[in-house]
Formats: sequence, structure tokens, C-alpha cells
Amino acid sequence: MRIKVNGDVQGVFYRYYAKREAKRVGINGWVRNIEDGSVEALIEGEDEAVKNFIRWSSKGSPMATVEDVETSEENYTGELGKFEVR
Repeated sequence: MRIKVNGDVQGVFYRYYAKREAKRVGINGWVRNIEDGSVEALIEGEDEAVKNFIRWSSKGSPMATVEDVETSEENYTGELGKFEVR
């Protein structure tokens, strides 16, 4: 699943908390800042874990203000490793 999070999500530890949440729910992938001020993540894992991470994404870190979360399905490859911040 590819996720794009819009709002006040850069400079508020969003990526750090995303990594922590990914570890908690057991998904692989990565998260990064995008030049337009959003945050993008590519994740894979069990369906319920992915759903939980997407749910978390709409809240984000304690200091974040999430306005919108866009998701798009990607083909599962099993190639994403341990979740990382890019």
C-alpha cells in the first residue's frame, strides 16, 4: 500500500512515530518527506496490520495535524525490508 499524508506533518516527528507504529503493528516498508510538504510511505504486511497503520496515519504523531490521507494499492512483492525512515 502506498500512503500519502497531507497536512502539518513535516518537522513534527511524524516519520519517527510512523517507524514506531510500523514496528508495533508488524509491517515492513519505508516513510519519507516529500518536497510538497507531505509524507509518503510504502508498506506491506498482513491485511489487519496494514489497516491499523493506515488508521494510525490519519492521526500521526502527537504534534502533527493530518488533513488528508490518500492510499493506493501496490502489488505485494515481499521485497520491502524492516521499516525505515528515508
